[in-house]
Amino acid sequence: MAIAACFFTASIPNNTNPKLINLRSFNPSSSLHLHLRLPLPPLSSPLRHQHNNHRLPLFIPCSSGGDGGINHHPPPSGGGGGDNSDDNSHNGDGDSAEDKNRGEAMVVLAEAKRSLESFPKDLAAAIQAGKIPGSVVSRFLELEESRFFGWLMQFDGFRERLLADDLFMAKVGMECFVGMFTKTAAEYERRRENFFNELEVVFADVVMAIIADFMLVYLPAPTVSLRPPLAGNAGSIAKFLHNCPDNAFQVALAGTSYSLLQRLGAIARNGAKLFAVGTASSLVGTAVTNALINARKAVDKSATGEVENVPIVSTSVAYGVYMAVSSNLRYQILAGVIEQRILEPMLHQHKIMLSALSFAVRTGNTFLGSLLWVDYARMIGIQKAQEEHKELTD
Repeated sequence: MAIAACFFTASIPNNTNPKLINLRSFNPSSSLHLHLRLPLPPLSSPLRHQHNNHRLPLFIPCSSGGDGGINHHPPPSGGGGGDNSDDNSHNGDGDSAEDKNRGEAMVVLAEAKRSLESFPKDLAAAIQAGKIPGSVVSRFLELEESRFFGWLMQFDGFRERLLADDLFMAKVGMECFVGMFTKTAAEYERRRENFFNELEVVFADVVMAIIADFMLVYLPAPTVSLRPPLAGNAGSIAKFLHNCPDNAFQVALAGTSYSLLQRLGAIARNGAKLFAVGTASSLVGTAVTNALINARKAVDKSATGEVENVPIVSTSVAYGVYMAVSSNLRYQILAGVIEQRILEPMLHQHKIMLSALSFAVRTGNTFLGSLLWVDYARMIGIQKAQEEHKELTD
C-alpha cells in the first residue's frame, strides 16, 4: 500500500491545545478526496502580533481502507509478511520483532556482501520472514567458513542445532566419549577375567551405547527452527507437535514464543522418539549379544554355564521407557536450563571454560543415569531375575 503524508502549517494561539492527527496510509488511486478547511483569523486579528505563536505541523494522512484510523504496516518485500501471531511479535515502539530481525539480518548480509540466493532455502525463507535475528546469520557465516561445519550445515537437523549452539558437536563428542568410557568400564567390571574372551559382546554393547548417547544429545538439543509450516489439511495434533520446540526449556528467539502447553508437548514428543530409539537400540544390542553368546557356546562347550542370554523383549521395552522418562527429562534440563540459560550467558566469551564445565556436568549426568538405571532395573525385576538365575546356576 502506498504511503503519503500531507503537511500543513497553521498559527495556533497559546490557549489552544494542539492535536496531532496521524494516519499512516493513503491510496492515491482511490476515489476518496480530502478537503481540508482551516479557518484562519483575519489579518487585523491580534493573533498576527503575538510573538510566541506556535507553528505546528499537522500530519493528515488519508486511508481509503475504512479501518477507522488503525495503523497497518505494509507487508515486507520478499514475501515475508506472513502471520505474526506470536505473543512477542511486537515491541514497545510498535515495530514488529520480525521487522527488527529482518533489518538486522539484511545489515549482516550487506556487510558480508552476500545475497539470500547463496543461503539454503529454509534459512533464506526464515530471514525473509523475520524469524531469525542478525546474530544467527552471523553464526551461519562463521560456521560456513569451516570445511567440516560447512559440510554438516547441508543437513537440516545439524544446521538447526549448530545455529542455536556452536558447541553442539563438541557436546556430541563429549557425550559419546564419556558414554564409551563408562560403558566399557561397566562391561569390564561385570566380566573381569572374561572381558577379552567376550570382546565381541562388549563391542556390540558399546556401539549401541554410543548410538543411544548420540540421540540423547541430538533430540533434546535447542534449535533455531527453520521448518516450513505444515499443509493446511494436516491434523490438529500434527500441527501442535510441529510448532513445539525441540527443547522444552530452550530460549525463544525474538519474534517467537512458546506456550506452556507447547513446552510440555516438547517433552512428550521427544519422549516418544527416545522410547523408539531406546527400544530399537536395545533390541538390536541384545539380539546381537545373544547371537554371539550362542555362537560361542556352540564352539566352546565349557562356556555354556559361564555366559547367559539376555532377555530381549523385557530388557528392550524397559530401556525404552527409561530413556523416554529419565533420560528425556535429564537431558532436556541439562541442555535447555543448565547449559543454555546458566552456563552460556556467564561464559559466552570463554569457550574453553564453557566446554570444560559442560564436560563435567555431562559426565556427572551420565554417572547419575547409570545409577538410576540400576535402581530402575532392580525395581522392575530385570536385574533381580538375572541374579536369581546366577544363584541357581552356582
